Amino acid sequence: MKWHVIFEPQNLELFATGIVTTLSLLFSSLAVGAGLALVFALALTGPWAPLRWVVSAYTYVIRGTPLLIQVYMIYYGLGQLEWIQARWDEVWPWTHFKEPFFCALLAFALNTAGYTAEMLAGAIRETSAGEIEAAQAYGMSRTQVMGRIVLPSALRRTLPAYSNEVVMMLQSTSLASAVPSMLDVTAAASRIYSDYYLPFEAYLAAAAIYLVASFCLIGFFRFSEKHLLAYLAPRKN
Repeated sequence: MKWHVIFEPQNLELFATGIVTTLSLLFSSLAVGAGLALVFALALTGPWAPLRWVVSAYTYVIRGTPLLIQVYMIYYGLGQLEWIQARWDEVWPWTHFKEPFFCALLAFALNTAGYTAEMLAGAIRETSAGEIEAAQAYGMSRTQVMGRIVLPSALRRTLPAYSNEVVMMLQSTSLASAVPSMLDVTAAASRIYSDYYLPFEAYLAAAAIYLVASFCLIGFFRFSEKHLLAYLAPRKN
């Protein structure tokens, strides 16, 4: 095996660019997706039935279709519609649809929002009735109960499941290589493979990068869970 090829300056630069793109895509999509997920979770647990049905249909479609298809639908579907292309030079937000990074970001953000919303909605529904009754006894309104009691508790309890979602999103960013002009870690490995015909070296190097990134994310979430969920741990006698 010719591992020295991977460590040549131009190939290291390729992987460095890929790492920056992958992490930028990951954290941007998580940030946007988290904001959307919070709104969707409140809709799923709210009193407005039509809104619940709409958001439930959205999460069902998102969780029932492959992420790669969603990426294709946004980049090759929405991004290629003539009426969008006619406006993407001047009219916001269509100006962003000619950017591959934005199309990938939109697909990943909408995908993680669907999964995270269901996690958070489940945690909201499982909030102890005693906590809610105690808050109401203090004279809190529905909005205050949700903002001060239910949401903080639900967000902490969602953390273990959300950590899995973040790691899965990291690995799913490899699908961004399907979008032309996107140089993520997987695309960098593919370019090295096509230049040197070294599939094992190129893709094993990419796998090592994803493995290290996953290890760091898992460590961060375990540290967070240890401190934020300490009150749920069994008490020591």
